[in-house]
Amino acid sequence: MDALPFLAAASPKRQPVYVLSGDEDFLKRLAREKIVAAALGDADPDLALSVYAGDKLDFSTVRNDLDTLPFLAPCRVVVVEAADTFVTAHRPQLEQYVAKPSSIGVLVLEAKAFPETTKLAKALPDAAKVACKAPPPYKLPAWCVEWAKARHGKKLAADAAEALVELVGTGMGLLDQELGKLSGALGAKPAIAAADVAKLVGRSKAADVFRIMDAVGEGRPGEALSILEDLFAEGEDPMAVLGPLTAQLRKLAAVGRLVAEGLPLGEAMTAAKVPNWDKARLSCEKQVRHLGRRRLEKLTEWLTEINIGLKGGVALPERVQVERLVVALARPRDG
Repeated sequence: MDALPFLAAASPKRQPVYVLSGDEDFLKRLAREKIVAAALGDADPDLALSVYAGDKLDFSTVRNDLDTLPFLAPCRVVVVEAADTFVTAHRPQLEQYVAKPSSIGVLVLEAKAFPETTKLAKALPDAAKVACKAPPPYKLPAWCVEWAKARHGKKLAADAAEALVELVGTGMGLLDQELGKLSGALGAKPAIAAADVAKLVGRSKAADVFRIMDAVGEGRPGEALSILEDLFAEGEDPMAVLGPLTAQLRKLAAVGRLVAEGLPLGEAMTAAKVPNWDKARLSCEKQVRHLGRRRLEKLTEWLTEINIGLKGGVALPERVQVERLVVALARPRDG
């Protein structure tokens, strides 16, 4: 079961074992809170909840805890964080436990990956397996609208939601934090407008890189360099800037390759996982048309070169290497 439907549903029927898998820690935290609340009710979690790190955990410790009679609580809950190593090391014992679990315990395993092809996964019902993976970026503004109302009691305008994702990025935990800050700052005001987001929300590195790429798409090297220089003046590390820049350039390279193979631009952007909201698509289209076929074909090569250069392969200062890449991207197309 995906995390968002799990979180939206009524309190779950208690399962002896849950697996929270995926890379979105924000969703894992919310799913864990819901499971614990449903299992313990009004009981004090300090009396019935144990949390362990999974990297050096022995199965006997977990089993003994699960079999210990709860004190002033309907059951015991045992959470194993970063459980990938634990699951791998104790798979046979976990399979046996799932077949005959404790009647007074709830085991929650938090893992990055939990393949459905394993015997352990097949032994668990769908209700016990919660996939904590963030929605695709183009769906995040809609999620922000729903979450602002459900969690923070505010109406979030659609354009404000898009602006929020553009500024903050795709981390759901960070988006929730910013919504909380906005709600607190606006007090009794019932709605959050785009102007409120623009005024009160700071930009992330990824958002600044998007601004650089917007300037690239418009063929404005001076503006692109100015944004980059502001980042460096604030003490930003060139490698930290290169991360989100590389992600966008790899998408552009993929779009260029697919278009060259005959795929329509819109379909190529979808295949390259370009976000599906209007501004993101328009910006990508401008960048593709500005760069042209020759530069699109060279992007992968340029990224390889600068990664080697920033790791010591080139004598030039790191910031100069990033500046040269931005200039090469933003200058007018030849011919």
